[in-house]
Amino acid sequence: MRFLVQRVKEAKVSVDGRQLGRIGKGLLVFVGISSQDAVESSSMGDYYAKVADKMVKKLVGLRIFKDENGKTNLDMKSIGGQLLLISQFTLYADCRKGNRPSFINAGEPKSAEELYQYILQKCRQEIDIVEEGSFGADMKVELVNDGPFTIMLDSDEICGRRD
Repeated sequence: MRFLVQRVKEAKVSVDGRQLGRIGKGLLVFVGISSQDAVESSSMGDYYAKVADKMVKKLVGLRIFKDENGKTNLDMKSIGGQLLLISQFTLYADCRKGNRPSFINAGEPKSAEELYQYILQKCRQEIDIVEEGSFGADMKVELVNDGPFTIMLDSDEICGRRD
């Protein structure tokens, strides 16, 4: 599981010209679910629920917002930040061979969407305003990056490698 996290002043997502979600100051998060995550979480097994819980806790606890002294010392709750979560299977692109990425490591859509919805639910338990895109849709995402400040959270690094 991977979260590509961007600190933003504002962000929005639309599909076919219809706006689905919009946030002010907070985090735009692209959520990638791997084939291993999706297959093993198809029944939302205990392990993958715990991994998702830990990833959400890390996400909302990131101290990447500036305090009164200009230091990145504040988390989402401290600033009343908002979240926009976008499903992004391309976070598992494999570009090692040739020029055309392979997406074999991305999660199967049905299982991946189940885990994505679980992540949304957990985020909504932590943060007041959580917006989302449309899973699997051709989305248009607009943002005003704040910094820029971009971080990759990878469950293999945060929760330990799966063997």
